[in-house]
Amino acid sequence: MEPTTPALVTDQQPIPPHTASMKIDFTFSDTISGYVVEFSREDRSFVIETSDGRRYTESLTASTFARTVRNLDEGWQDAGGVMLELLSTKGQYVHTYGTFYPSADGDGEPAFEVQFMIFPSTTPKAYRQEDQDWWIRQISSIATSYLKWQFNYPEQPIDYHNYRTMLHLGGAKQGDYLQETDTISRMVYGFASAYMLTGKDEYLEGAEKGTNYLRDHMRFFDQDEDLVYWYHGLKVDGQKETKLLTSEFGDDFYSIPMYEQIYALAGPTQTFRLTGDKRILSDIEKTIDLFEKYYKDEEGGGYFSHLEPIGMDPRAESLAHNRARKNWNSVGDHAPAYLVNLYLATGEEKYADFLEYTFDTITKYFPDYENSPFVQEKFMEDWSKDQSWGWQQNRAVVGHNLKISWNLMRMQSLRPKQEYIDFARKIADIMPAAGSDQQRGGWYDVVERVDKRGKHHKFVWHDRKAWWQQEQAILAYMILHGIEGDAEYLKQAREAASFYNAYFLDNDDGGVYFNVLSNGMPYLLGTERFKGSHSMSAYHSTELCFLSTVYTNLLITKEPTYFYFKPYPNAFKDNLLLVSPDILPKGSVRITECFIDDQPYTNFDADALSVTLPDTDKQVRVKVLLTPVK
Repeated sequence: MEPTTPALVTDQQPIPPHTASMKIDFTFSDTISGYVVEFSREDRSFVIETSDGRRYTESLTASTFARTVRNLDEGWQDAGGVMLELLSTKGQYVHTYGTFYPSADGDGEPAFEVQFMIFPSTTPKAYRQEDQDWWIRQISSIATSYLKWQFNYPEQPIDYHNYRTMLHLGGAKQGDYLQETDTISRMVYGFASAYMLTGKDEYLEGAEKGTNYLRDHMRFFDQDEDLVYWYHGLKVDGQKETKLLTSEFGDDFYSIPMYEQIYALAGPTQTFRLTGDKRILSDIEKTIDLFEKYYKDEEGGGYFSHLEPIGMDPRAESLAHNRARKNWNSVGDHAPAYLVNLYLATGEEKYADFLEYTFDTITKYFPDYENSPFVQEKFMEDWSKDQSWGWQQNRAVVGHNLKISWNLMRMQSLRPKQEYIDFARKIADIMPAAGSDQQRGGWYDVVERVDKRGKHHKFVWHDRKAWWQQEQAILAYMILHGIEGDAEYLKQAREAASFYNAYFLDNDDGGVYFNVLSNGMPYLLGTERFKGSHSMSAYHSTELCFLSTVYTNLLITKEPTYFYFKPYPNAFKDNLLLVSPDILPKGSVRITECFIDDQPYTNFDADALSVTLPDTDKQVRVKVLLTPVK
């Protein structure tokens, strides 16, 4: 076993030469996550091996306690009675938190005593997060919390006039009057996704009312050009509404950023999948026309990131640092935000073409492996690197790399190309060492793309871990394993999901934490303590639940799962409801049961994942059972 030193323990920077001989005469606490390789009942000690193969000896005390991961709305999940059994199981994964005590003379290996442990399950080597209904129960809890926080539902009706962007830790409203379009849209996405997994009517009501509110209050229809724009948001004071066309967010001030237009479609598109509301489809199509007319670079390829609001010019001098720029958000975020779901709802080849254009552009310009393990995210008009923009400089957002890998694998199931699979696997193989915390578990936020200290890329501001970046890791490795079958990808998916479920779920107030410290403890300062902000709504947490259900049940554990829809009469083309929950490998799942308004129904194509809807004059409830082909 290799010696454990404080440099390894903190997993940050090696001890500088002039301090290497200093005696360690202080205690410090930390988290170690890994796999049990040795256990001694007599000594009440065990050896744990981290994800990257380093080993630590840990000791139990008389007061060490243990629990398993606990889902939202669950009580304490005690594991004290099976703690020793689990520790005696080689290969058992566990998160341990404890204190390092210096050796008596300060020169030897520090001793690590465990205060508490979190196991993935009380069953040896099992993971509760892979239970068939784990993520379904989690999305239901999150959606219920946002209905309560925003509308005081069910005590009061769902009324989006009462919506506020800023929510405190417990869900209380900040007191301002801002309603941001994107945060409403992202919450609507969460409600629509929760309905698709649960069939609970209150979630569909939240999705439809939110979509209608966006259409009535946040949408601008340019009749002359037949285009739709989306306002940044509203300031609401009583019955007075002040519309905000340009972004109020500092990075994008006095511009119309493309990502805001993109994410304005996220919730409505997911709602369209459920209902087929033709008004929604019209808005989506006219917004895409906006993208094609003003944001697209017809000569150089890709999409500009910002427009000047008067002349709709991406090259206007007034855009300053955003002038004639392209980035991940403007090029790649189409796919996860709305475009994949739009294709799933319609089956239209033109949207498959758009997806292919998006991923061809990404695979052509984003790799930069001769210089960094991370992709290049920001570009000038001619695709030369922009490494001086604002806070990003020459820095990497870890989650964006993983997001690319995840979405490339979705595209691979639609229009397979060797460059897609090669790029997705390259990211997945290189990222754990570059962007994950291989001692404690979880994934970091923003790091220097090139600048390193020892083997570690330096942190830009902190070593905290954001909820949405955990999502990207979990989904990337889940779908990679589900399609490729690589055991290493399953290992990475399990570790990431275990860390997320152990530390990010707020079992006191509901929902998930924005950030945790490197050791997993919640970070509750500033806007990072909020459950609602410019950066957070019920989106990434619910997207994670929705797609983790899909990837776990349909690709990994092979468990049949019900999905719910409620289409309007004659809503979809040819009266055909497409029910595939994501772009999955062809032939991997079939419809094995279908119900219309809870009555058995047989007019469906099991392999095409489509239901021919009945000729009716009312909205009907469709329930389908999708079963993996084993």
